[in-house]
Amino acid sequence: MQDNYLAKWLNDELSEEELAKFKSSEEYASYKKLKGVSASLKAPDFDVEIALNELQTKRSQQSPKVIALNPYKKFLRIAAAIVILITGSYLYLNFSNTSYSSELAENTEVVLPDNSEVILNADSKVTFNEKNWDTNRKVNLRGEAFFKVAKGKKFTVETTQGSVSVLGTQFNVENRDGFFEVNCYEGLVQVEYKNIKKQLPAGTSFLVLDGKVLDVEESSALEPSWTRSESSFEGIPLKFVFKELERQFDISVNTENVDTNLLFTGTFSNTDLKMALKSIATPSRIKFKNEGDNVLFYAENTNQ
Repeated sequence: MQDNYLAKWLNDELSEEELAKFKSSEEYASYKKLKGVSASLKAPDFDVEIALNELQTKRSQQSPKVIALNPYKKFLRIAAAIVILITGSYLYLNFSNTSYSSELAENTEVVLPDNSEVILNADSKVTFNEKNWDTNRKVNLRGEAFFKVAKGKKFTVETTQGSVSVLGTQFNVENRDGFFEVNCYEGLVQVEYKNIKKQLPAGTSFLVLDGKVLDVEESSALEPSWTRSESSFEGIPLKFVFKELERQFDISVNTENVDTNLLFTGTFSNTDLKMALKSIATPSRIKFKNEGDNVLFYAENTNQ
């Protein structure tokens, strides 16, 4: 029997020949009985409009509202998100910076991608782009650092007060509030400060205090004193000496009746606070009182 005989029989669409053939089939008796039972069944009363209203009310109460998006607009949103993700990843990989810092009372050694070495003095920070290092050897410095630069392309140290450029040498840069100094220990460095450009051979320095460029005597030192745990000064106002003392020992320094613009020449230990205080107070003809993390320097004629 053909598969469509049943459907045509139920719809009274069989020809006489097809009907005779269908009646002679084994399945006919079963289909006829089933048709008779189905005819006796009565469907319950059903109002389509009422049922539809009830269904819509139930859905509005239980389901969140969904705004169907135009498929093309949805595609554009996905594409835009992918573009933003790719762009963000590119910018992060190519322009994100690597930073190293030192806390108060500590030094930190850093090896740059070209094996150049940087030693950070207390409370200092260097930042550079490691991804583009081969084409742009540049670091940003806050604080003080001693550089041993591997030979290669131009190497630049940027600070908020000036920049230093070299090809391969050893030099120290200090960039503090009101204090900017560059010391060359090997090779040749070029310093740019505002509209000034100056080349420093080994043994020479460039010093700016409170915006004023000062003449500095030559030195035969091979490295900055702070890398040997000492802080040395040559004709530097006491206010900068006190700031360095605070950084090296993580303490708070206060003064009373002390001229902080008095020039100081000398050295203090970065590891022995008691000796450091004496090294500053004695040549400056002032006294000090040390209580925990607080130090007070005062004039000899001050009542204490």
